[in-house]
Amino acid sequence: MKLAIHHTPGSFSDRWIDYCRNNAIPYTLVDCYRNDIMEQLKDCDALMWHWHHGDYKAVRFARQLTYSLEAAGKLVFPDSKTVWHFDDKVGQKYLAEALNAPMVPSFVFYDKTQALDWINTTTFPKVFKLRGGAGASNVRLVKDAAAARKLAGKAFGRGFAARDRFNRFIDAVWRLKRDKNGAAFLGLFRGIGRIFIPTMYEKMHGREKGYLYFQEFMPENNFDTRIIAINGKAFAIRRYNREGDFRASGSGLIGYERKLFDERCVRITLDLAEKMQAQSLALDFIYDPQQQPLIVEMSYGFATPVYDKCTGYWDMDLNWHEGPFVPQHFMVDAMLGQIAKQKPAYT
Repeated sequence: MKLAIHHTPGSFSDRWIDYCRNNAIPYTLVDCYRNDIMEQLKDCDALMWHWHHGDYKAVRFARQLTYSLEAAGKLVFPDSKTVWHFDDKVGQKYLAEALNAPMVPSFVFYDKTQALDWINTTTFPKVFKLRGGAGASNVRLVKDAAAARKLAGKAFGRGFAARDRFNRFIDAVWRLKRDKNGAAFLGLFRGIGRIFIPTMYEKMHGREKGYLYFQEFMPENNFDTRIIAINGKAFAIRRYNREGDFRASGSGLIGYERKLFDERCVRITLDLAEKMQAQSLALDFIYDPQQQPLIVEMSYGFATPVYDKCTGYWDMDLNWHEGPFVPQHFMVDAMLGQIAKQKPAYT
């Protein structure tokens, strides 16, 4: 039994490696960007690679590598069932509808005429989103039909930059006001630079166009709830909205106490992860006017340090397990369990 780990400093791999070292779990480091990755994996049972949607190189081939390894009988984290919808809000809409998951009503159009017909008959405000982007980037509140028609013209014309540079600058200003530290100050200067200089991701990704995506706006939500399920365990954070903003993602204003969390959201996340056979599933929840929880977006990854302050986790039966834990250890344990099931008992 041997794990292959692609190491990216600051990713899940930091803790995967420590866990393997401390528990005598056989592993080797591999480089998924090298041409000989298949040769590197020959004597390994599984590949663990925490790739990020902002890594333009990984986005080019990570899914294809995953599908290819699965075709050869190798195990992968994240596997195709876990990651195919990652950073794809349109894909998440279809998945939620197919599985009858309670998602915020979402609307996608691939034809300008159909989009305009809908805009002229629907109500506002609506939330406009591009299919990719995290931390509330590429998300804006559209207050009337005139603004929506303008977005439609752009969506079926020149298109949108893959990253909203001005919005990122506004976020940097907000973080400086909130944190008032050197890192935030440096982030502001980077934000200024990004207004004029596109990132490598933008250059390689190209512009987003040929579709138009909206979600229904749910008023009176001052926070969202993120629930993450891994191997039958779930943990949560509450993210409060930025001041004067309808968005919570990326705010950095976080609550951890167990009493803050609606166990209906926990139940939905655990059940959906099981239904999807997802190794890791992160769901963001808000509420409709009747206080029913609705999924906003899905992911498989999360920012590691943010969750270190979680006070415990739930199991599949919603029993609460108090105390600190390391989510990345759940991932390794789950992978070892998958390998054990796959291998004959005599090996």
